[in-house]
Amino acid sequence: MVVLNKIYTRTGDAGTTALGDGSRAAKHSARVASYGNVDELNSTLGMARLYATAETDEALARIQNDLFDVGADLCRPDMEKDAEAEYTPLRVIASQVDRLEAEIDAMTKVLEPLRSFILPGGTELAAHLHLCRTVCRRAERGATELAQIEAVNPDAIKYLNRLSDWFFVAGRMANNGGKDDVLWVPGANR
Repeated sequence: MVVLNKIYTRTGDAGTTALGDGSRAAKHSARVASYGNVDELNSTLGMARLYATAETDEALARIQNDLFDVGADLCRPDMEKDAEAEYTPLRVIASQVDRLEAEIDAMTKVLEPLRSFILPGGTELAAHLHLCRTVCRRAERGATELAQIEAVNPDAIKYLNRLSDWFFVAGRMANNGGKDDVLWVPGANR
């Protein structure tokens, strides 16, 4: 259980922060940046939820919770020491990725196939979901960059990859089932 009885601690005033295992890292490190990107994504998702229908909001709430799981996973280095931890570290698992895939498949079944790339926009919800998609891609890039220098749970990266696809398809759904997608017209303004 998390207990936050004091918000400021002054322990980060010198430019470091505590990681999930208690070790400290520079606030600009690849690891801190990776879960910071996930936190930013979660905030953009909170904005999208302002425009969501009840069903979509329920899915977005699940994703927001999952994003805290992703952040918790990314903030804990050295997966090989998980067994030695005083409590079992939270890691993203394959079933979370599988759920996203099943939801993407269900949404895709009701959408017409795309014949053009689409521009981010349409309804307020669709525009916010496209913003979530691009921030998610940045979070994924940060996690894969981290994975080049430190161990990262592959399921956390898969989750972010699948989630950006989820946002794309959900954005189409928010555009009247894709009927109001804003289509790219190559060279239209030449």
